[in-house]
Amino acid sequence: MLKGILAISGQAGLFKLVSNTKSGFIVESLIDKKRTPAHATSKISALEDIAIFTEEGDVQLQEVIKNIKEKENGGQAISHKASGNDLKAYMRAVLPNYDEDRVYVSDMKKVFQWYNILQENDMLNEVVAEKEETSVEE
Repeated sequence: MLKGILAISGQAGLFKLVSNTKSGFIVESLIDKKRTPAHATSKISALEDIAIFTEEGDVQLQEVIKNIKEKENGGQAISHKASGNDLKAYMRAVLPNYDEDRVYVSDMKKVFQWYNILQENDMLNEVVAEKEETSVEE
């Protein structure tokens, strides 16, 4: 599930929110499971708030992750270290109408790296279940 999953600028990987403190948060790395403080001055992005630009509007990151999971049958996505052209072709396959002028290769690298981290941590089922739950409520 993307709720409570954070990306912190300048730090590799994804983090799970563990606790709030007076000056920020305590987070746990999904890569090495180490807990560290994340200060309020850090640029912290909650994955549930991230959207990808398309020609018709914005698509929530959760929907893009669901599309990748379906394409890969729950397996790993393309490596974030693949060539720019390969990343663009892969993004077209999972989100055909993404805005090519506003979605950069660096953005794609983050999305695919985040997907692979979530997949390695067996968190994709929670993401898809959360998306389906949201759809039923609408």
